[in-house]
Amino acid sequence: MKTPTLPDHKYLQIADGIESLINTDVLRIGDKLPSVRTLAEDYNISTGTAFQAYYHLEGKGLIESRPKSGYYVRFNYKRFPALPKSVQPDAHRHAVSVKDVIADIYSDIAAAIKWNFARAVPDLSLLPTSKLNKAVVHTLRHHKDHGIGYEHTQGNPELRKQIAKLAFNWGGKVKPEEVVVTNGCLEAITTCLKAVTNPGDTVAVECPAYFGVYQAIESLGLKAVEISSCPVSGLDLQCLEKTLKKFSIKAVLCVPNFNNPLGSCMPDANKKALVSLITKHKIPLIEDDIYGELYFGKNRPKTCKHFDKEGWVMHCSSLSKSLAPGYRIGWVLPGKFFTEVAQLKRIQNISSPTLTQAAVAHFLQHGRYEYHLKNLRKALHTQCLRYSGSVIEHFPPDTKISRPQGGFVLWVELPGNVDVFRLRSDAVKQGIAVVPGKIFSASCDYENCLRISFGKLWNEDVDVGLKLLGDLVKKATK
Repeated sequence: MKTPTLPDHKYLQIADGIESLINTDVLRIGDKLPSVRTLAEDYNISTGTAFQAYYHLEGKGLIESRPKSGYYVRFNYKRFPALPKSVQPDAHRHAVSVKDVIADIYSDIAAAIKWNFARAVPDLSLLPTSKLNKAVVHTLRHHKDHGIGYEHTQGNPELRKQIAKLAFNWGGKVKPEEVVVTNGCLEAITTCLKAVTNPGDTVAVECPAYFGVYQAIESLGLKAVEISSCPVSGLDLQCLEKTLKKFSIKAVLCVPNFNNPLGSCMPDANKKALVSLITKHKIPLIEDDIYGELYFGKNRPKTCKHFDKEGWVMHCSSLSKSLAPGYRIGWVLPGKFFTEVAQLKRIQNISSPTLTQAAVAHFLQHGRYEYHLKNLRKALHTQCLRYSGSVIEHFPPDTKISRPQGGFVLWVELPGNVDVFRLRSDAVKQGIAVVPGKIFSASCDYENCLRISFGKLWNEDVDVGLKLLGDLVKKATK
């Protein structure tokens, strides 16, 4: 065996020292490490040796490199809890009834509350407000009717052109005439459901899933069969295949990229297999890709639509989570169901608002959207790690949390005897809003689970709020 050289010994000593700082919380999850040049100067070593130390820690999964940003603390082996368990929903159809529970929850979400961990939107300080304002002013001055007339039912032509360009990010080849603009992503999903189902039909939904989907299913008089989902890899394809054999399924609905609330991301191979499966059975797949641009890795994950050759994937997305929540700009690529979707859009509201469509189209042309996204992704990733670290520190030791690979929500599984719906009432009294897990399923209770949004910009006050919440959880376990 070759004897290690002195530089090897040196880089291991430095790496071990940094690892010790991480394990003792001197360096916390999300903290930025010194640059390679600074590390080299501080330890009087070459930059090559400094790189070796960071490569060693990166290989162990303790730190990560972010493009053009540097190295950050990523993981603490001793403190990071287990993943929440995957729950197997019962294999029955359900008449969904969630509106009363969700209405109760929304009364808190909409309220002025000190620590709002329920609202799944990015902090407004992370959004390019000034440039969006300029885009609105430009539209008011230069649009042919100053934005007060009806827009084309299918959407602003320039906006559809810009949306088609965005599809290049996930490898799509989309024509502007294939896009239908909607009032946010939920309208896109609801319109797709209307286009391919009738009241009484059954749809397959991953579980847990965003509660707005259950509202849409309930409002249309549909039944749901829930498909188990893994906190890491998303929709369970074997479970779905068994369901397709057992029931007459009219549509499959899932969020392949950064599911809300799990934060999971389906591997590309799974997406390809999913498209193959639904194509074989000739069942439309309604793909919600609203979080697709908010990835923490180096590359934007592909979509199911990327693998769609016959038009069975109905791809839905929006700018509500990445640019302007209040502008309500969403869209759908309906595939072979274009005619049905376009007709429903016309019936529902003639067209989406003219002013915001034209303003967003102008911003996408001139506002450096990709530059904004890079900064937003960095901020959200850091916030994810900071919030995770705070939950680890302040909640009971047997708490389990998800490992989001994008988006801005954490799925937290508390000790089994905690009723989060009851906990929520106590939290509101302390000025804290959270979303109980039970509204993310029609059949699985998830009574001891909750969703925490990390969209709010991290600061010490956020840590105070999470500590208060953790204290309430500890009290509820007694």
